Amino acid sequence: MIDPVNVTWSYLSSLPDIPKGSVTGDMVGRQAGDTTIYLAQSGGHRMVRDRMDRADIEYDVYADSRAEASRLALVVRQHLLEHLPGREVAGALVLDVAEISSPRYYPDSTSREHMYGGEASLFYVET
Repeated sequence: MIDPVNVTWSYLSSLPDIPKGSVTGDMVGRQAGDTTIYLAQSGGHRMVRDRMDRADIEYDVYADSRAEASRLALVVRQHLLEHLPGREVAGALVLDVAEISSPRYYPDSTSREHMYGGEASLFYVET
């Protein structure tokens, strides 16, 4: 079984232009003001019986400034859409990535931190 959040986490965590330690699948231990890229699966389905899956992944990017949150969200978007397709990561071959929604500004309702969130679909097969 493949965890698509782990696939996305593994890929983004390996990139030099993503701050080390910022990519996470949970918010445990996070402090307000920490640069964070929070990943969560929002849906998906089996596309081809016993073969290809689609997973919808939300990414929320928190940063100290609105400009940095926006910049980093666009970096994440670019890597997912332009560089992840065709790569084998964490036991999955990512065949394609499609955008569901581009990053939009959603200030956190509790902490009022700057946050941009987007969503993409990963199409993958197990390797």
